[in-house]
Amino acid sequence: MKITKLTAAASAAILTVSMLAGCTNTTSGSATANETQAESTDTTAAAQVTAPGTIYNFTEPVQGEEIAVITVKDFGTIKVKLFPELLPTAVENFKGLIAMNYYDELIFHRVVKNFMIQGGDPRGNGTGGQSMWGGSFDGGVAEGLYHFNGALAYANSGSTATDGSQFYIVCNNDMQSVESQIQGLPDNVAQMYREKGGYPFLDGKYTVFGQVIEGMDVVEAISEVDTDENDKPLKQVLMESIRIEKYGE
Repeated sequence: MKITKLTAAASAAILTVSMLAGCTNTTSGSATANETQAESTDTTAAAQVTAPGTIYNFTEPVQGEEIAVITVKDFGTIKVKLFPELLPTAVENFKGLIAMNYYDELIFHRVVKNFMIQGGDPRGNGTGGQSMWGGSFDGGVAEGLYHFNGALAYANSGSTATDGSQFYIVCNNDMQSVESQIQGLPDNVAQMYREKGGYPFLDGKYTVFGQVIEGMDVVEAISEVDTDENDKPLKQVLMESIRIEKYGE
């Protein structure tokens, strides 16, 4: 059965991952477990003074800025702006895994229309993956980064302290669903959700550390694929690679 509309509780469940003790990865270029959890400094970084309602998601990248480029077989490329100045440890982990070629040849193992696409698990079933340091880490939450369409965030198993390698990209164009979730948000944030779409219910619960700047049509195409009862695409959606490139060069 393909899920097209989710309750808030079901949505949260979709993004959880089963972090297994001692889990290791056999994928080429993967991180090796070291039995220690990386200490995050992001709580302090994210606590910097930010005016209520400030939105950073759509800040334009500057010439030469490092961005992530996700190449998806048969679909195209997705270019993502990262926010190391807001969440340095979250971005460091993502870039570190990319440098290890960790994500190459992994799949988007969970796809839910009008919600998100999720990948980054070497097991391909939502139960695997780890940080560049081995195990999990706390990526934190930054004021000013929201779950608008195109937001890139880590999946977790109950808190940001369980971030690892799995990530998702938000893709919700059901504006009725959006409208039902924006009560209590600053006016400009609520209006941006009305304009851009997204999933406000997830704000504050997951580490948003990037935003799609090119290739949202690719994300939307992936979100439309046929899936099984576990939201796994019937036809494999393969990430050929993720690479760090300099914007505009």
